Amino acid sequence: EVQLQASGGGLVQAGGSLRVSCAASGFTSPFTFEYYSIGWFRQAPGKEREGVSCISPSDGDTWYADSVKGRFTISSDNAKNTVYLQMNSLKPEDTATYYCYAKRPFPRGQYWGQGTQVTVSS
Repeated sequence: EVQLQASGGGLVQAGGSLRVSCAASGFTSPFTFEYYSIGWFRQAPGKEREGVSCISPSDGDTWYADSVKGRFTISSDNAKNTVYLQMNSLKPEDTATYYCYAKRPFPRGQYWGQGTQVTVSS
């Protein structure tokens, strides 16, 4: 089974930066890392989970939520089967648990990591 491990969360001051990582493993041929779309959701206490960003490692196509455009950058290191989310100009409202997510179009499948906590202080 595909496994995702999120890491890199922590405490940072408003305006600061943080990079979270999603390390993927357990791929079964021919559905390798590049076959998936991988991204990040986040969830703050008492709020709905929301999509933040995603990337297609095969071609580098990316998507960002409007709330993070210009501040966050998603990238992939295909040799390491790892996706990164560089978060700059962090705001207190970015505080949430960030979950890594992988989606396979066919056969359809989706996988979640355990999440990493990001806290932004004012």
